[in-house]
Amino acid sequence: MVKALILAWLIMAVAIAIAAAVVPSVEIDGGVLPLLGVALLFGLVNALVGPVLRLISLPLTVLTFGLFALVVNGALLALTAGLSDSLEVGGFLGAMVAAVLISLLSAVLTFGVGVLGARQATH
Repeated sequence: MVKALILAWLIMAVAIAIAAAVVPSVEIDGGVLPLLGVALLFGLVNALVGPVLRLISLPLTVLTFGLFALVVNGALLALTAGLSDSLEVGGFLGAMVAAVLISLLSAVLTFGVGVLGARQATH
């Protein structure tokens, strides 16, 4: 359980670092420790505020066939940037692009780690 949480935290940190490197308006000040702090804070914001925001925005999400979920994810990243001194997003569009990229990267990395873990378990 703890191993899975730490792995998810590290995957989120890698996804945020890649998004910060790719999206010009997203910056992480500091080094690895601030990045890990931002990943932890983003996970907490997603876990605590995310469900409430998704529930409130459910009618708009259904009406837009799920596209409004991108806005919600961008808002959660912008909220994380507002709470953190280490993360800066240059605007809402940058936050939305970075949030989509973080979501895609974390899904791909989680899948990749799961495949590698299953391979090691069989050998």
